[in-house]
Amino acid sequence: MAIAESEVDERSTVLDGVSEFWLLRSDSSATQARARLLGLLRRTESGERFVEAGTLIVTELVSNAVKHGSRRGERVFVRLDVSPARLRIDVHDASRVRPVVRDVDALEEHGRGLRVVVALADEWGFGSRPYGFGKIVWAVVIPERGGC
Repeated sequence: MAIAESEVDERSTVLDGVSEFWLLRSDSSATQARARLLGLLRRTESGERFVEAGTLIVTELVSNAVKHGSRRGERVFVRLDVSPARLRIDVHDASRVRPVVRDVDALEEHGRGLRVVVALADEWGFGSRPYGFGKIVWAVVIPERGGC
C-alpha cells in the first residue's frame, strides 16, 4: 500500500537512529508507521533483529492511539529510537484514558492488542505527555529476548 504524502506530517524528522513524525488519524496510520519503522531499521546496524517484534508493536500502539486516543481531525505523534542494543517505540495521543490489558473471550475479534505488546516487549508502559494533555504509550524491545 502506498503512503499518501498528505497523511504524514511535513514536520517529520529523521536523525541517526531516530524517526519522529505526526500521522493524521486514519485507517492507514498503522501502515504508515510500519513503513517508517522498516525504513529506519534498514538504515540501522543490526536493525533486522527488531523487524518482527517492532512491526507488530508499532501496529498495535498506533492502532490503539487512532481508535481509542484520538478523534477525527487529530494527529498521533510517533517517535522511533533504535540502536544495535534496543528499539523504543513511543506513541502519543490526545486522550488521558489509560491503556488496559484486557481479558478477552476466545471468540472475540478485538481486544488483544496490548497482550501482543506485553508478550513481545521487554518493557512497556504509559505516562502523561509533558505538555499537559494526552498520554504516551511506549515499548522497548531488546533483541536477545524480543523475539528477533
